[in-house]
Amino acid sequence: MEMLKDKMTKTFEALKGTFGYVNVMQSPKIEKVVISVGTGSMKDPKKVELAADRLARITGQKPASRSAKQSIASFKLREGDQVGYQVTLRGARMYDFLDRLINIALPRTKDFQGIKISGIDEMGNYTLGIKEHTIFFETSDEDIRDVFGMSITVVTTAKTREEAKAFLEHLGFPFKK
Repeated sequence: MEMLKDKMTKTFEALKGTFGYVNVMQSPKIEKVVISVGTGSMKDPKKVELAADRLARITGQKPASRSAKQSIASFKLREGDQVGYQVTLRGARMYDFLDRLINIALPRTKDFQGIKISGIDEMGNYTLGIKEHTIFFETSDEDIRDVFGMSITVVTTAKTREEAKAFLEHLGFPFKK
């Protein structure tokens, strides 16, 4: 955690020349990290609870249940049905999670060559999809049958896509070359 936090404090000096920052408060920061898991295709309640438990182990925080906002007949989905779990991390837990993601979990993925830069949106946020939750060492020793994916969104204060790219590269995100 300290390593990532130290890089955050040095962001102003690193990006000052490129983007013309005058004040330290102009440099981008990470506001929060949102981790989402969809459970709509899981019909077994035990698998749904297992996904919630594993998400809690990975993030260190109890996930909040998310329900459907509207009914969709072709998916056999009714308004109010549970469709997933979501965790919002801030502060120390956020830095711990990002540190584990960048330095431990992502390099454990099969044939890892870097993450796609196309996940950065126009508002400066980065979204990453992970196909298997087993890349996190908190859950790797468990049964492999119930594998689920997750979406990780890093919300930053960057104003543009280019600013977010430079900021995340400075933090050590392993983008594809």
